[in-house]
Amino acid sequence: AVTPVQKVIQLLENMQAKGKEEKHQEQVQFAAFKQFCDDTTTDKQRAIKEAEETIEVLKADISKYISDAAQLTKEIAAHDEDIAAWTGDEKAATNVRAIEKADYDAMHKDYSESVDALQRAIAVLKKQAYDRSQASLAQVARLKTLTLIPAEAKKTIDLFLMQDPEEGLEVSAPEAAGYEFQSHSVIEILEKLLDKFIDERSNLEKEEMNGKHAYDMLMQDVKAQIEQATQERGEKAETKAKKLQAKADEEGELTDTTSTKEADEKYLADLTATCQQKASDFESRQ
Repeated sequence: AVTPVQKVIQLLENMQAKGKEEKHQEQVQFAAFKQFCDDTTTDKQRAIKEAEETIEVLKADISKYISDAAQLTKEIAAHDEDIAAWTGDEKAATNVRAIEKADYDAMHKDYSESVDALQRAIAVLKKQAYDRSQASLAQVARLKTLTLIPAEAKKTIDLFLMQDPEEGLEVSAPEAAGYEFQSHSVIEILEKLLDKFIDERSNLEKEEMNGKHAYDMLMQDVKAQIEQATQERGEKAETKAKKLQAKADEEGELTDTTSTKEADEKYLADLTATCQQKASDFESRQ
């Protein structure tokens, strides 16, 4: 039979075995918890370090995008100034060309009218006096209305027209001869004017041709510069837009990464405090 003392001893032994088992279980649980603390701390520390590196890269990228966009803004403004200046040059040159063309047209018209009138008047004057009608002499009189005919020539024409050709036929031979002599003098003056006007008209046409060619070359050059600058401006504006979009994207990523890092840092701090408290409690029970 089991004595009371033996029962007590057995009870104590059972309690001791139970205590050892509970202590072992606590040690196993703490070991698992400590492993969790160590692994999680390592993971969080690595994540925080990676986040710090990512944040550094993102900040550098954002700074570069800002710098690039600012430089592109300056270059775009320079293109805008160039385009505005060249457009102004184009407009000014076109206005000058229009004025030159209008002046040319007016002067060419004057020369052509004068040449035609001179040719008609010379043809009239070369006829014999008795073949000249008052109507045909009107061709000569018309010369006085032309702006290009010099005042001296107009005066000579006036003096000639003041004589009556019919009267010239009835008077003596010397007077008739004087009339014809004066007629030849007028013809000589008019022929010199005719040659002069034809030469000047030719020179005017050459100058107009050269002026138009110079204008066409200038327009070709200016338009090419405007086209090139406009293309470059468009490309830079597109690049700037992409830079600003990339900046906005990375600013969003920076915000997310910073938030995640801060959350990880708080979690790590809380975890470290909890693990240290658990370890201290465990040590005190050993």
